[in-house]
Order: sequence, then structure tokens, then C-alpha cells
Amino acid sequence: MPESTVASAPNASRRKLLVLMPTGEAHLSQFRERYDVIYAPNADARAQAVADHGAEIDIVVTIGAIGLRADEIAAMPKLGAAAAQGAGYEAIDVAAAKARGITLWNGAGTNDSCVADHAMALLLASVRALPQQEQALRAGLWRDVLPLRPSVNGRKLGILGLGTIGQRIARRAQAFDMEVGYHNRRERPDAVGCRYFGSVLELAQWADFLVVAAPGGPATKHIVNADVLRALGPQGHVVNIARGSLIDTTALAEALAKGALGGAALDVYESEPKPPEPLLGFPNVILTPHIAGWSPESVQATIDLFLENARRWEAGEPVLTPI
Repeated sequence: MPESTVASAPNASRRKLLVLMPTGEAHLSQFRERYDVIYAPNADARAQAVADHGAEIDIVVTIGAIGLRADEIAAMPKLGAAAAQGAGYEAIDVAAAKARGITLWNGAGTNDSCVADHAMALLLASVRALPQQEQALRAGLWRDVLPLRPSVNGRKLGILGLGTIGQRIARRAQAFDMEVGYHNRRERPDAVGCRYFGSVLELAQWADFLVVAAPGGPATKHIVNADVLRALGPQGHVVNIARGSLIDTTALAEALAKGALGGAALDVYESEPKPPEPLLGFPNVILTPHIAGWSPESVQATIDLFLENARRWEAGEPVLTPI
């Protein structure tokens, strides 16, 4: 067994849980209270775990970006359930799992507020140029020689994807006295005070700033393209806390290089976990390492929801957040 793969002491009466994402020891201990845990947080350990223990695994827990492949599902004949921690599950082969009758669930709702907080922090930092302001101060420059930065209050915020996270972002934006518009697969009658737009381009033409909060996957790949970025304009800012694939990185770099966009603040990238090389040279780009949904509270909530859903699955009850 690879050094990075850790299993609890075998117990024939307990189910075996394969953990595919990096997980802290405290949370692994919670898993071990109920399961024999096989911990495989990297590609080599994962391949070895499936090869050595595939025939014994009952449950898999992963995250959307890491997923679970069809060949791995085929190598686990006892697999009865698989879960994504967090809302996204784009790299799980849902069709292969459902063809086998495997129960699937995600962690929807556990980190929504944390992600919404981070989205607003990125928006404020980008529009107000907080990193640039700090660098100027450290270089001995005072406000009199620096350009005035706009406020966010009274401005128009477009939200691409008005799911539970998008709705929380909308409420925060409204508390900042912003007008809120959105584009979604369909108009939401419960989107109080939010204006619906039939396309992303129409939304970008209206908005001062755009927050990307839609699901990943083939249907939304590069939905924020050169035309959308051009529509935001040289004073516009784009924030992405969803999936890196939604924004065309090359188009974003070109827009920034031409001065056709005011700034970008991104928590997710097409290249992750590697940084987005085309964007690294721009002072008006803020980057965080896909941590919008990470806080002690939100991570614990995902563990608790997983364990409750697993209990329900084992008891033959409906899970709370099915995929």
C-alpha cells in the first residue's frame, strides 16, 4: 500500500469507505468511527487503492473536480453509494453509477454562505483595487497620487447562475444597495428584486460587474467568452467562484491585455491545481486557490451531511441531497 494511502484496521463487520480527496486527520477520524477507511488523496494512491481494494469498497467520497470514473466504478463490484463533498459533481460519471443502481448524493448547501461571502470579498477587492492599494502604500505612495476607485453601491451586479449560492450572493449585493440581474437556465419566480436576462451576453451588456456562480460541465464550458467580456467593458469586473471551465482563460487574458476589462478576481481555474499562467502578469487580477467554500464551519458541515446521508442510505431511507 502506498505511503499516502491509509486504511483503518480491517473489520469484517464494517463497510469500507474510499476517501479520494485531501482530508484532515480530525475528519478522517470521524469517518473511521463508522467505516474501515482507505485514504487515497492523490492519483498514485487512488490507482493503488482501486487495484488493491476495489473488490471490497462499499462507499466512495470525493469532490466534484476529482470525481469518480466509470472504470473505477466497474472495478468496485460492491460499491453501493458515492458522494461528492460540496455541490459540484461534474467529474463523477453519473450515468455509469446510475446504470449500476449506485446511490449518489452531494454536499449541496453546506458551504453556500461561505462561497457567497468569498464572492463578495473578491468583488470588493477587485473593484476597489485593494491589492494594488496595499502595494502602493508599501512602496511609499499615498492616496493623493493614486487613481480614485469606484464604489460598488448603486452599481449593477450580474449573476450567472441563480442557484442557492447565486441567491445568497444576490442578497449580499442587495445589502450593498446594488441592482441585481441574473441569467439562469430558467427564470426564477422567487428571485425577489432581481431582473432576469435571457442570455449571458444580455446580462453582461446591462451589468457593471459579473459574478459567475453556475455549474460546470460541457453545457457551460466557456460560457463567459470574448463577447461577454467585451460587453462588460473597460470598467467591468468579473468574479468566478464556480468552475474554471466557465470562463475562457485565453479570452480573459486578451481582454485584460487590451484594457477591455477593468479586472478579474478568480477562485477557480481551467488549469487547477496549477495557477492560470496567462493571467499571472496582470496587476488587476486577484487569484485565490479554490478556497471560497473552505472554512472550519463549512468543512465540518460537509462531513456531517455525508455521514447523515450515509446513515440514511444504509437504513434504506432517502438521502437528503440526491444527485
